Amino acid sequence: MTLPGNMTSDMLIVFAFLIFVMGLFVFEIVRVDMVGLLMMVLLPLSGVITPSDAISGLSSNAVVSIIAVIIIGHGLDKTGVMNVFAHYITRFSGKSQTKMMAFISGTAAIISSFMQNIGAAALFLPATNRMCKQLNVPASQVLIPMGYCAVIGGCITLVGSSPLILLNDLMATWWFNNQSMLGEKPFEPFGLFSVAPIGISLVISAILYFIFLGKFVLPKTKTQIDSCSLLNYDLECTYGREVSKVFELQVPDYFYTRRLEELKLRPLYHATVVCISKHSGRYRVDVPGRADVIEPNDVVGIVSNPEHIQKLAADMRWTLCDDLNMLNGVLSVDHSGITEAIVTPRSELVGKTLHSYGFRKKLQINPLALYRRGEVILEEISKIKIQSGDAFLLHGEWEKFHLLKRKPILTFTEHLQGEIMHPEKAGLATACLILALVLALGFKIQLSIALLTGAVCMILTRVLTLDEAYNSVDWMTVFLLAGLIPLGIAFEETGAAMFLATFLAGLAKGGLTPIILFLIIGVLTSFFTLVTSNIGATVLMIPLAMNMSTHCGADPRMAALMVAVAASNTFILPTHQVNALIMRPGGYRVRDYVRAGSGMTLLYLTVVMVIMYFLYGITV
Repeated sequence: MTLPGNMTSDMLIVFAFLIFVMGLFVFEIVRVDMVGLLMMVLLPLSGVITPSDAISGLSSNAVVSIIAVIIIGHGLDKTGVMNVFAHYITRFSGKSQTKMMAFISGTAAIISSFMQNIGAAALFLPATNRMCKQLNVPASQVLIPMGYCAVIGGCITLVGSSPLILLNDLMATWWFNNQSMLGEKPFEPFGLFSVAPIGISLVISAILYFIFLGKFVLPKTKTQIDSCSLLNYDLECTYGREVSKVFELQVPDYFYTRRLEELKLRPLYHATVVCISKHSGRYRVDVPGRADVIEPNDVVGIVSNPEHIQKLAADMRWTLCDDLNMLNGVLSVDHSGITEAIVTPRSELVGKTLHSYGFRKKLQINPLALYRRGEVILEEISKIKIQSGDAFLLHGEWEKFHLLKRKPILTFTEHLQGEIMHPEKAGLATACLILALVLALGFKIQLSIALLTGAVCMILTRVLTLDEAYNSVDWMTVFLLAGLIPLGIAFEETGAAMFLATFLAGLAKGGLTPIILFLIIGVLTSFFTLVTSNIGATVLMIPLAMNMSTHCGADPRMAALMVAVAASNTFILPTHQVNALIMRPGGYRVRDYVRAGSGMTLLYLTVVMVIMYFLYGITV
C-alpha cells in the first residue's frame, strides 16, 4: 500500500489508535481508566512502542506527582487544615453558589501560578467537596470551574506550568541554532511575570464564562444528599418520616427561660433538640440533656419533620429559619448525620436505660428513636430498659460515631461517613506540605520526588497510616493517565506528531499574516496538547512555530510564547492531569468535558489572541 508523503506504517497505526481512543471517549463504550489500560496493552502488541515505554506512564513524573499530592491533600484534610480554608470561603461567599465558585476558582488559579496546577487542584479538592455539601451545591457545578482555573493559573507566571518553564530554554536553543538567519539580534528571555497579562485575563474570562454560562454548560447533577435530609431510603422505610430532617429555629428575646424537660418537645412534637447555640454563637451545647435550658435569643437545632416543626414553631413562637445558618457548620451532612446501630448481646447497655447509663454524656450522641420487634418507639426512650437486638436511630457527629465503633457497645448497620479528625497534627501536616514546596521551588528537586517526600513524611510522622495513604489515592485517575502517556510517546517516537505539524504548516504557507499564523499555531498546539502532553506539544511546536514566524515576518519570541500558553488549552477531554483528577469526585462523563470545554477552548484562544494583539504587538 502506498502511503501519502513521508508517512510510515507506524504513523498510520498511531493515527488509527488516536481515532480509536477518541471514539471510546466520545461514545463512552468503556470506563475511561479502561481506555488507559487498553493503550498499555495494545500499543506494545502493535509494535509501535516497546513494552517498557507502554508501562512507563506508571512511573512518570506526572502520575507519581498525582499520587503524592493526593496523599498530601488527604493528610491536610484529615487534620482540619483545609477546614480553615473552607471556613473563610464560606464566610465570604455566604449561601451563594456563584460567589463560592468564583472564590474557589480564583484562589486555585493564584496558588497554581506558583506551583504545579495538579498540586493546586488536589489540595483544593477536599475543601471544595466539603463546602459543596455544606451549601447543598452539586460538586459537578464547581469542580470543573476550579479545575479549569487551576490549569489556567499556570499561565500567570513563568514557573506555573511545565511549558512556560521550558519556554526560555527551548527559545535559546533555537536562537543559537539560527543565529545566521537572525543576524546580530540578541536573544531576550522572558521574565517571571512577562506572561501575567495573558494569564490574569484568562482567569477572569474563565470565571465570567462559568458565572454567565455555567448553567448551560455544566452538568445538572443533583446533590446526592439534601443538606437537611438525614435519613436514607432504608431508614425512612423503617422509621417513617417522623425524624427525617434537621431544622434551625431562633428563640425570641421575650421567651421565658425553661429546661428542655419542661418543654416536652419529644412527646408533643416528636422533636429532638440536638444542638443549642448561645450568646451569638460564642457557646454551644452539642448534645443537650433534659436539664439544659433554652434561653432568649438562643438558636436551636432540632430533628423532626416539616409538619411537626411548623406546629412547634407556631406554639412556641420561635422563628423557623429557611435553611441552616448559624448551625450550618455543625449540622451539615459532612459533619454530622443520622445512622442506625444495634445493641449486641455482650453490650454493656443490656439491662440498663439510656438515662441510667448516661448515654448522651458519655458518648456525645443523641438517641432519636428505638426499634423493637417491628415497633418504632419515639417517646420516653431514655427510660426504657434496653434489650439485646434493640435498634437505635442516632444523631451525632460522624467523628463520634467512628469513636463509638471501636467500642463493643453497638454495631452499626450501614457504612459511616466521615472519619476521625486529628487537628493536633495540623502543624505536622502543614510542615510536610511546606517541605515539599521548598524542595520543588527552592532546591529545584524534581516535582514528583519533592511531593513524594512530603507524602512519605506524612506517613512517618503518623499524620496518616500507610493504609489510609493507599486508600486515599484515586486509582482510576492514575491508570487513565498512565495509559494515555504511552499514546503520546507513540505519537512522538513514530514521527506522527512531526508529520502532522509539518503537513498542516505546509498547507498554511504563502500569504499568511502574523495574526493568522498565530491563530494556526494556537490551534495546532491545543490539538497536540490533547493527544500527547503539554510538554511534548511544547517541545514539538516551539521550534516549528519560530521557523514559521520568520517566514511571515513575525516575532519568533511571540510565536514561542503563543505555543507555551496554548499548551494549557486542554479542556475538551479528561486527558490533562487536573481534568482526570476531578472526573470521579465531580461525577463527570466525557460528554461533560466536551460541553464545558468546547466553549472554554474557543474563549481561551480568543482572549490570548486579543491580548497578544493589543499588548504584545502582533500585527494583522
